Amino acid sequence: MFASSSQLKHWMFNNEGEIQSLRQEANARYVEEHGTKMSEEQRQAYFLSASEERHLCRHFEFVLKEFCSRFQPPMPKYVLGTALCYFKRFYINCSAMDYHPKDIMLTCVYLASKVEEFNVSINQFVGNLKGDREKFANIILTFELLLMDKLNYHLLIHNPYRPMEGLFIDLKTRFRVLENPEKLRKGAEEFLEKSLMTDVCMLFAPSQVALTAVLVSAAKEKANLDRYVTETLLKGMSPEDIKKLQVQIKKLRYMVKSQEQIPREQMAHLQRKLDHCRNQENNPESEVYKRKLQEMLNEDEEIQTKKRKKISEEQKKKDDELLFMPSYVPSSNT
Repeated sequence: MFASSSQLKHWMFNNEGEIQSLRQEANARYVEEHGTKMSEEQRQAYFLSASEERHLCRHFEFVLKEFCSRFQPPMPKYVLGTALCYFKRFYINCSAMDYHPKDIMLTCVYLASKVEEFNVSINQFVGNLKGDREKFANIILTFELLLMDKLNYHLLIHNPYRPMEGLFIDLKTRFRVLENPEKLRKGAEEFLEKSLMTDVCMLFAPSQVALTAVLVSAAKEKANLDRYVTETLLKGMSPEDIKKLQVQIKKLRYMVKSQEQIPREQMAHLQRKLDHCRNQENNPESEVYKRKLQEMLNEDEEIQTKKRKKISEEQKKKDDELLFMPSYVPSSNT
């Protein structure tokens, strides 16, 4: 139930300004940590701004969507919805300069596939990618635990697809004056697809998104659902609550309709800038990362060696104690 979910409790925000503020804080933390010896002018030239980070992340949201649409075997739409939700959550509190969106994007899709029980092995998954598939597999498996940690292990996502199906069933059973409700499906699905590319999933309940999608489609098809909404769907709701819902629906429609185009001509420049200012310790292809990983492996091996040595010494001590234990001589009764 969405009403008792971690999604509602931890990942829903009051307005877009609140989300934007958190993203700006993540950007500022990274710049402060990595630009200690730079002037303000140097920082602005070297690091990505919060708005530039957002442009890059939105670009990779579209790349993620394209990847899912071409995936074989065909990927259910709710897996895409979950993956995008993970991606958006991750970059609320993390900077794209700390973790490259291309790495997190693939990890989000892989994790979403597992959580939504779209069962594909890591080899099947990377088989949908061009290039060094072994490298992609290593990157995904490396970042999977990090992703879950940054999501606070809140992995269950309530997407609007199920509520939308519920609305179609309800229209067919309780509003029979509408001929062929299925004619609204295409427009509703198109609206949901557009909504995925916004921050709607962190601002509106899935049922509100689904209802808005159906109403938008009905308006395009010139199907009047006013009676269904007021007399059937919202029957018993107070006028005040109905008015609040109407306001939410208007906000949602405007947000989806007015989403800004991605400045694609800037993407090459922003990606080059990111390549220079990204955290090399989190770049699987950098020497810094490889050296750090090797140090961790060496440290783990050293710990295991010490454990084995300790176990061996303890076992030897026990063996010695058994070996030199005095023989048991029974007492004689006289």
